[in-house]
Amino acid sequence: SHVMHIVSGISGELAPGVGPVDVLRATFPHGTVSGAPKVRAMEIIDELEPTARGPYAGAVGYVDFSGTLDTAIGLRTCVVKGTRAWVQAGAGVVVDSDPAVEYEECVNKAAAVLSAIAASDDLLHP
Repeated sequence: SHVMHIVSGISGELAPGVGPVDVLRATFPHGTVSGAPKVRAMEIIDELEPTARGPYAGAVGYVDFSGTLDTAIGLRTCVVKGTRAWVQAGAGVVVDSDPAVEYEECVNKAAAVLSAIAASDDLLHP
């Protein structure tokens, strides 16, 4: 019921005229959420997914005043509008994936976000 993710730290010096936003644009979407080969995988995603991903699989992070960029991938997201909430979670589908197992993984990943929504409602409406 618990999923762990690897964390990779990457550092380097940018070429003159290249800023942190340029790096972000060049590296997104990450292969872990788009697949490979990247361009074709993104075309397939666009064909198969009926709605835009919104913040799901996007960057969550900051650029500080020294130009340091620090981001994470939004793998479990929740967008709240009025009294509705949209929760997104995904799974890593590979050639030998079992669709039922991948679906269950998505449900498990979304459970924590759904629990937080329920808990906040309990606080607001005891």
